[in-house]
Amino acid sequence: MPKQTVEALVNGGQATAAPPLGPALGPLGVNIGQVISDINKKTADFKGMQVPVKIIVDTDTKKFDITIGTPPASALIKKEAKIEKGSGNPLADKIADLKIEQIIKIAKMKEDSLLGKTLKDKVKEIIGTCNSMGVMVEGVPAVSAIKLVNEGKFEEEIRTQKTELSAEELRELEEEKKKLEAEMKARRAEFEAKAKQIINEMAGKTRGEIKSKLVEAKIPAKLIEELLPVEGAAAAAAPAEGAAAPKEEKKEQSKT
Repeated sequence: MPKQTVEALVNGGQATAAPPLGPALGPLGVNIGQVISDINKKTADFKGMQVPVKIIVDTDTKKFDITIGTPPASALIKKEAKIEKGSGNPLADKIADLKIEQIIKIAKMKEDSLLGKTLKDKVKEIIGTCNSMGVMVEGVPAVSAIKLVNEGKFEEEIRTQKTELSAEELRELEEEKKKLEAEMKARRAEFEAKAKQIINEMAGKTRGEIKSKLVEAKIPAKLIEELLPVEGAAAAAAPAEGAAAPKEEKKEQSKT
């Protein structure tokens, strides 16, 4: 039985017969509406994310099988944490907090593509990704959460594969996220004021000297790049203005 495979990225729960799926499926003679409906059912949990799908079609019987991939772990973490992107400075700025149940949920969704042999190992992999995104777990930095997992802190939740949260727990997470956001804004304002003070005090110094002082003051690298003037920006303008003077002098001398 000849089979053909169509692969595409679709928006979770929102696939349509428009390109790329429609034109690819049309020549195969399958019920496109049914394929789209099945894809949307299978990807409903991934709403708002790009999901890889594979449709294997028997071109004789027109029967089809749909295989759904999963978005990257970072995308699943962002969805659970309700954030648009990870922290720009994950070591210092924590932008959200997740419960162990949410980590277990993501680990189960990604289990086929994770390296760990056990669910516990896979949970630690997901927590490791949280660490690089500035997302805490159970109210502590991700590195500390991995230590807690190793110590058996969440043994029961992992054993029973618990993935559901109560409404109260979800409210707590939302409040925690707001608190972290406020703290991060306050910290940035403090660093920004300190950086601007240093830059003003070192006016006339080279960019390298100013940058060294900012690094010494532990100003975040991203903020340094935002605030520090480009080397020679002012100096470049000065010679250009001064360059006209000799020409004018030379012109005046030719007249005399």
